[in-house]
Amino acid sequence: MVEGSMTQGAGQGPEVMRTATLRDFRVPAYVHETGPYAQDAPQGEGAGPAGQSVAYAAAEPTPYRVADRAEEVPGEFPEGYTPTERDLPVINRGDTVQVSVDPDAAPAPGAGAGPLYVVGDVHGYLDQLVTALQEQGLLDAAGNWSAGTARLWFLGDFTDRGPDGIGVIDLVMRLSAEAAAAGGYCKALMGNHELLLLGAKRFADTPVNSGAGTATFQAAWLLNGGQKTDMDRLQDHHLQWMARLDAMELVDGHLLVHSDTTAYLDYGDSIEAVNDTVRETLTRNDADECWDLFRKFTKRFAFRDDGGSEAVRDLLGTYGGARIVHGHSPIPYLLGEVGAEEGEDNAGPVVEGPHVYADGLAIAMDGGVTMAGKLLVRRLPLDL
Repeated sequence: MVEGSMTQGAGQGPEVMRTATLRDFRVPAYVHETGPYAQDAPQGEGAGPAGQSVAYAAAEPTPYRVADRAEEVPGEFPEGYTPTERDLPVINRGDTVQVSVDPDAAPAPGAGAGPLYVVGDVHGYLDQLVTALQEQGLLDAAGNWSAGTARLWFLGDFTDRGPDGIGVIDLVMRLSAEAAAAGGYCKALMGNHELLLLGAKRFADTPVNSGAGTATFQAAWLLNGGQKTDMDRLQDHHLQWMARLDAMELVDGHLLVHSDTTAYLDYGDSIEAVNDTVRETLTRNDADECWDLFRKFTKRFAFRDDGGSEAVRDLLGTYGGARIVHGHSPIPYLLGEVGAEEGEDNAGPVVEGPHVYADGLAIAMDGGVTMAGKLLVRRLPLDL
């Protein structure tokens, strides 16, 4: 369980452009950019996100195209690595149509427990997070906990791509103390980007066995939107907090996880076993073991395709619960939609709320805030 006692402020850092995901995974950990974080780039340079210039030894990525992505760059990614953000293909599938869910299927909360809320992927968008929490009545105008005995769960991925990942972590840590003092709680799960940031800090450019050649956490972090400002502000208490996060939890009949994958089954046959195994893996501080954990947590779409509902039932049968609630895979991609880049005339994906699919057994909460979508905060069970 995550119980924080930090009371640091969560001020918004300087506004920066959203960071796109570069597509060649084998880029070494060299970033050359102007300004206070400038570094030398010993190899060739290519245009990078947010006006940066990224140095790399491999070939430059070709222009981004979604519809024919698989044909354009076959076999580009290492085995087991799931591309993220705008590298995901467009999938038009009839099995992602929203279906109604009977709220009575989920058990009622225990006596005295407040309402249950979940938050999808934040990815450093602190301002949007505060606004979404205020809209749900969880924070007051000053950004302080105002929901009494309410229970709030974050589904992971606090950093990368957005402007203030450390500010997001500081806010969650502060709210955990404020909520506890009011008789409620604010807790969080481990996302793949927490594993990525931990790995980048601990192992930097130490080579790991990716299954498809040499890889490093530092390179993977940069390629998945890692922000220099976050790394520079990262402190020991942030690292300790992330390393202690649970991977899954069962609350009021909802199995809460970050990733829409069955890889959790590889780490134990109970929630306690999975959480213990993940923490023990991080404690051993073995780069290859941590890489394998990160790689498995990046898997996605297990609940969307044919057999998706059976995959959900496998997890529910093992860990309990009436339905699964996850982040990780942006709803626009689950629906076969593509978001517009900032500055384009296209308004981008329209995300009205969580996406219910897999015979009503799965609820997706990643509204695609990194692709001009929506940062979702919703009360469970959903009233559809």
